Amino acid sequence: MITHLSSQSDPNLKTDLELAFEDNRLVSQLYGEYDQNLALIEQRLSVDATPRGNHVLVSGSASNVDQARRVLESLYAALEEGRQILIADVDAVIRMIEDEDSQLTLPTMEKKGKVRMAQIATRKATIVARTPAQDSYMRAMERCDLTFGVGPAGTGKTYLAVAYAATLLERGDINRIILSRPAVEAGERLGFLPGDMKEKVDPYLRPLYDALYDMMRPEHVERGIATGVIEVAPLAFMRGRTLSNAVVILDEAQNTTSMQMKMFLTRLGENAKMIVTGDPSQVDLPRGERSGLVEALDLLGGVEGIHIARFSDRDVVRHELVARIVRAYDAAGAKPAKDKTR
Repeated sequence: MITHLSSQSDPNLKTDLELAFEDNRLVSQLYGEYDQNLALIEQRLSVDATPRGNHVLVSGSASNVDQARRVLESLYAALEEGRQILIADVDAVIRMIEDEDSQLTLPTMEKKGKVRMAQIATRKATIVARTPAQDSYMRAMERCDLTFGVGPAGTGKTYLAVAYAATLLERGDINRIILSRPAVEAGERLGFLPGDMKEKVDPYLRPLYDALYDMMRPEHVERGIATGVIEVAPLAFMRGRTLSNAVVILDEAQNTTSMQMKMFLTRLGENAKMIVTGDPSQVDLPRGERSGLVEALDLLGGVEGIHIARFSDRDVVRHELVARIVRAYDAAGAKPAKDKTR
């Protein structure tokens, strides 16, 4: 890539930057269909990005233009590695760069480079972090034996955990994957549902199955379940066991009781990792019963070897409307009690 920059000493002054990309075959993918990738960069970073063949002229304040440069260079590098670029990937790189810049406290003359986001690669798919929180979470799962991922729906907590477990299984670093959920959903109990135990449990664990099928070939998932290499079970089935040589994922952990959470966490054995995910704002336990997840977060925050990854509405990677819904509910929950009764 060839870069020509007319720099300004004041970061707020208008700057023009021309980028030239060497591989013409990748340029159309970089720009996106009908230049939609460039349009998103313009909208989010308040710049003008004008394509001219394999050149892009970027205009705006120096700081915004530099952010746009880093976004385009990062996306182009991904294309050179053979990865496909979707509009969600453009949004992800923009988020990462904005977050990186917001943490800078001192000015620097060093030219910032391309963003390198955490990745989880399975034989079927490569998952790339789309927000700074996802990046931190993915790195923590590799580094720590116990990782908590907490925050609202749509932030990828469970999906990334299953992806990480799948890649460790494929690499031979573990012998099995154990997926679990407490059997509590909006006040329902397993005993009230028809069918045998598998038929009762499957609806609660469907999101975990779905994530597995996204990461692994269907025949591998089905063979793994049949042989016990992949075990999907309700939380009650964990009692009395020592879970070794495995990745153990507890999903919807906000619906565990204090005793259930302690029981689960103390199952951790040799060469095992635990990943606990949940949303403390969506507890379905009976009124007055404290969530085991909330208690664990209070007790274990400073314990060595444990990482707590916290997600917010800014990390929602589903439909953008989901983030607005989360913000609306959070705002309502933050109102004083007297306002809620009106």
